[in-house]
Amino acid sequence: MSYPRFFRLPILAGTLLVAAGVSTQAAPSKKLPPPPLAPAHSPSPAVTDDFIHKEFGENCSLLAGPPQFVADLDDDGVDDLIVVARCKNPMADRDEYSFQVTDPYDSSLGFGNVKVTSTFASDEPERRGISLLIIHGTGPEAWRAAVPKAKFLLINLPFKTLTVKKLALKKQTLLGIYMEEQGEGENTSSVIFWDGKKYRYQMLGSTME
Repeated sequence: MSYPRFFRLPILAGTLLVAAGVSTQAAPSKKLPPPPLAPAHSPSPAVTDDFIHKEFGENCSLLAGPPQFVADLDDDGVDDLIVVARCKNPMADRDEYSFQVTDPYDSSLGFGNVKVTSTFASDEPERRGISLLIIHGTGPEAWRAAVPKAKFLLINLPFKTLTVKKLALKKQTLLGIYMEEQGEGENTSSVIFWDGKKYRYQMLGSTME
């Protein structure tokens, strides 16, 4: 069947549009590289004891001196909080305040039962109860959300100083919590990082001091 000329143009245009759509759908989509990791920064305003008591209970209080950090530790695009505190009895409050007590350091040495390792006491009185508190943020409020994504209280970490910076693993680059150790690990550096399920400890080696 033949069509008048003024009918042929719309039909031809429609055919070209369909072909273009098929071609577009068939073209492989390019996977965009992940955005660069934002460097850690300090919370503004700084975290207070009132906030720590609300999130972890009265048994935990901020430790004066160590820096506070905000960084995306679990690589979900939302900021998390890292602070140092002294916690008298972390196991007693974990269910009431919905946080996990973990011991990455002793777990790396083969002591995986946190109910046992939470009873370990440092030989140095000023080190007893020192813990690392981490809040995984969610939504626009991030770590300040009324109900955070998750909360962790890390015990028995032998750190002297802390900093948060990039850590290159086999399959990804993320942010880790780097430590200069003291005690048995004096002049040793190590890192704590989120492996997708839990926080892990990894020794890096001796410093050059």
